[in-house]
Amino acid sequence: MRCRYPRLFEPIVLGKILYKNRIFYSPTGYKEQPVDEAASYYERKAMGGAASVCVGDAAVSADGIARKTQLRLDLPTTVPALEQFSSAIARHGAVPAIEILHSGCYAHYSAELGGKLYGPVHTVTESGIEIFEMTEEMILRNIEDYASAAARAHLGGFNRIVLHAGHGWQLSQFLSPSNTRVDRWGGKSIENRARFAVAVCDRIRQKCPGVTLEVRISGSECYEGGYGISEGVEIAKQLDGHCDVIHVSAGNHEVPLALTIMTPSMFQPDGVNVQYAAEIKKYVKTPVATVGALADPELMEEIIATGKADIVEVARGLIADPDLPNKAFFGREDEINQCMRCLYCYSHHMKRANYRCAINPETGNEHELKHDFRPKVLKKVLIVGGGVAGMQAALTCAERGHEVILCEKSDRLGGVLRCEERVPFKARLARYLDHQAHMLSKTSADIRLSTEVTPELAKKLHPDVIIAAIGARPVVPTFIKGWDRPNVMSAEELYMHPEKAGKKVVIIGGGLVGLELAVFMGMLGREVTVLEKMPVLNDGGNHLQGLAISGEIEKYGIRISVATTAGEINEKGVVGVFTGEPLPPKNPMPFSLPQYPPLGTSGTMLFEADTVAYAIGHEPLWDEALALRECAPEFYQIGDCLAPRNIYQATSSAFFLARDLGRKY
Repeated sequence: MRCRYPRLFEPIVLGKILYKNRIFYSPTGYKEQPVDEAASYYERKAMGGAASVCVGDAAVSADGIARKTQLRLDLPTTVPALEQFSSAIARHGAVPAIEILHSGCYAHYSAELGGKLYGPVHTVTESGIEIFEMTEEMILRNIEDYASAAARAHLGGFNRIVLHAGHGWQLSQFLSPSNTRVDRWGGKSIENRARFAVAVCDRIRQKCPGVTLEVRISGSECYEGGYGISEGVEIAKQLDGHCDVIHVSAGNHEVPLALTIMTPSMFQPDGVNVQYAAEIKKYVKTPVATVGALADPELMEEIIATGKADIVEVARGLIADPDLPNKAFFGREDEINQCMRCLYCYSHHMKRANYRCAINPETGNEHELKHDFRPKVLKKVLIVGGGVAGMQAALTCAERGHEVILCEKSDRLGGVLRCEERVPFKARLARYLDHQAHMLSKTSADIRLSTEVTPELAKKLHPDVIIAAIGARPVVPTFIKGWDRPNVMSAEELYMHPEKAGKKVVIIGGGLVGLELAVFMGMLGREVTVLEKMPVLNDGGNHLQGLAISGEIEKYGIRISVATTAGEINEKGVVGVFTGEPLPPKNPMPFSLPQYPPLGTSGTMLFEADTVAYAIGHEPLWDEALALRECAPEFYQIGDCLAPRNIYQATSSAFFLARDLGRKY
């Protein structure tokens, strides 16, 4: 068999260790407890064919902890957990790796425990938190902390150490121009600012001569006041020869705009940050790794083949499909479930310390799914509705051996989300829907399009199980005078027919549906205003997607009016009624978005509009679903026809329901 990606799957020697290919699982921090669950999370990526799997952001000392759930390398009691993680990875042929860091002035959990926050220089943050300047004695002690942490990780079975010197953590704080120290550890000299990181590298090599040492940097901090790629190159030159790999990322997690570059959103092209690695590689002899928005093996092959980088590091791509490397190697690229970059995984982790994936129900459930079981009773399953939930239910049922009939009343699979096919930044969503339909075509499932299921048809098919996944309908604002004017339509209709939009568009509803529609209209050159009755916009729990949208709102000059209800729609536009509610102390949309008028205002204002779209929620099709309740011995509702759901909730509920069918009875 000839692999289509010969350079991507060419082995590479780093330090004294041979890696079987160039695809590494990039560091992602996961909860340390329960250990079995965390180990299974990382193990699954090794099973999928990655050459190395990296356990994320382990703290090197008690004064450098960012969050309560962070893995601790300053404690000897951590070694058993480390060994469990590393052995779970190694037994599948991948090299176990661990990312180590000190949080520096962002060691918030250490501060909660009574410590002080230290950085390169003394400062007071905008929120009034005092940051103290590190003494040279503290710097030297931290150098030993890094080396001791690496040694403990090596003792625990990790043969690759990833030293995090990017994204705003301690070593990055020293590398940044904001490090204005006047001693040998800072100032205008890049050699001085890099001295800390270089010293850490050298000390780790002394204490752990057998490991691969990788240093992760931001090639550019990507914000005003940070360093750009020219200084990123000079930083890499300082590190050249002091490590085995220079891992080039970008951005800073504490600067909103830079965070959206560090973790590229759906609004950015594939491989958007490869440019930084490619530039640095021109100036160093040390192998270079790249990261960010990589999920397509064709692109990965091109990166390696053209010399832009020696290694591709992938996080979300392997969260969405841990088997990506094996599928690419064995010529099954059409089966890769490519990441949509919806940012649900990272947003969920920020709130709950667990990863979940909108399009891969296995993520976060790896330990349970290791102990799979086959159904005791195989059943005939009728699935009504071919949207996200219906397709996932059909796939899982078919994979488990059930007889599946899937009926979809339209002429194609995909459901209501097909309305967004013309939206450029939703191209990956369309690809996911096509992928699910393609995977279904490979099963034995009987797919019946243009088929509406009535109770009569359901009974005629004699199913053992009916799964209703027929969705929901948009809530129509009949309570607003003028709702039935010809220029008023649902968000779904405007998505499907953007040509109906006039020059000025008002969108009623500031949730993700309305905000993403606003961005789409802005991209088409329309003047857009969003009205939201609450005093804040609603990111639906996906903070990072909300952050990315905020940047697009500013980019396209979209007007936002929160604490505003639509009182009337007339021939001139929408009469907004201001509730007078003030902005809460912490606005979940982190940019200072323009408000019309200022918050706290009462009264009314006409928002001129040629077109009005509403995105105020959905109502589940309960009656239509329940009409099928008595047509089979077992009946279930999933997806939006049970309650309005996001993609993660739809796929996850469908997957586990299908997995439970025939378990005992």
